[in-house]
Amino acid sequence: MRAGDVPVSLRPVVRFAPTKRAKLGMSALLGALRDSGVFRAAVAEWCRKHRPEALALDDPDAVVVAAAALLLESPVAAHYTELIGHRSEQGGLRGERDSAVARAERLAAETERLRAELAREREALDRAGEGDRAEADRLRKRLRDQGVRLKEAKDAAARAADEAQQARTDADARIAEMAAERDRDKQRADEQQRRAERAGAEVEVARQSAREARQGDEVRLALLLETVEGAVGGLRRELAAGGAGPRPGDVVQRVRADSGTTGEVPDAAALDRLLALPAVHLIVDGYNVTKSGYPELPLADQRERLAHQMAALAARTGAEVTVVFDGADVLAVPSAGPRGVRVLFSEPGVQADDVIRDLVSAEPPGRQLVVVTSDRAVATSVRHRGAYAVPSPVLLERMARV
Repeated sequence: MRAGDVPVSLRPVVRFAPTKRAKLGMSALLGALRDSGVFRAAVAEWCRKHRPEALALDDPDAVVVAAAALLLESPVAAHYTELIGHRSEQGGLRGERDSAVARAERLAAETERLRAELAREREALDRAGEGDRAEADRLRKRLRDQGVRLKEAKDAAARAADEAQQARTDADARIAEMAAERDRDKQRADEQQRRAERAGAEVEVARQSAREARQGDEVRLALLLETVEGAVGGLRRELAAGGAGPRPGDVVQRVRADSGTTGEVPDAAALDRLLALPAVHLIVDGYNVTKSGYPELPLADQRERLAHQMAALAARTGAEVTVVFDGADVLAVPSAGPRGVRVLFSEPGVQADDVIRDLVSAEPPGRQLVVVTSDRAVATSVRHRGAYAVPSPVLLERMARV
């Protein structure tokens, strides 16, 4: 580290020999790791470069994992430090238990020694016989004293055994309690994490829905205002060419992300009554028209021919034109269509009929919509939504005069 970045508490430690820093400067180093984020980040970066194994969170040693989690400021650091504390406490309890057991074993050995000594004294008393009464009395007194000591030793050994058993029971109960508490804490942490993840997902879905709804409302309102202004001001042809902003057809969902889009629609003279309506939107069921007009062509050629025909029609009428194809069998979707025509491909698993209904539903009430299809179900549904339904042969006849 640069001298200016070293924490103040560690600057005396810098002058220590590297071999003595860990021992002599341990307190200052631990304090800096706890209090200085810059120093902690520097240590973590050094470990990544020179000792990556020290940052392994899957190490079997809990102390190594706890140190790595603290350096990396991982959420599991608190769990592992608590686990190490539990293990330390368990080790202390086991030490007390082992000490009590060792003391009981020493008392038992002392008891056996006294028993052996008592037996030797009895043998000596018997050998003394009746001739040495005074010695016998002395030995009896000593024997009584040793009996008392033996009883006291037995009582002490029994108490030590009871204490050792109680310590063992208490230690086992404490260990089981700490394990259960740790499991409960882990379950609570997991549940809180799952709740947070679910809440985050719900918030993101709500935000996405709000953005989509707001975008659709803004586009509908902008187009409706544009249509009203065109009708009031008499600038029908200029507005029919399209404004600078997006159209409702641009925000319809369930179409391929890379479907073709076009630029502004140029002005043209009105050729028939429907296409002369202000800001009219012509929606074409692509394959329904091409398979009625030129089914002998490959599908790619059908799409290209229809798109260019619709571009010519859009240039003549100034109408907004959208052509919808089923996208299930289309491998390479073109990134752009002819000028003046929006070409959409439905997503796999979505029919073009549903995209057409979405396009009609996306438009604001009052806008003139013309849907070209010979599909009776589609025609009926778009009529219910306020659109004109035109059979495909009628459009083919109209395009023949472009």
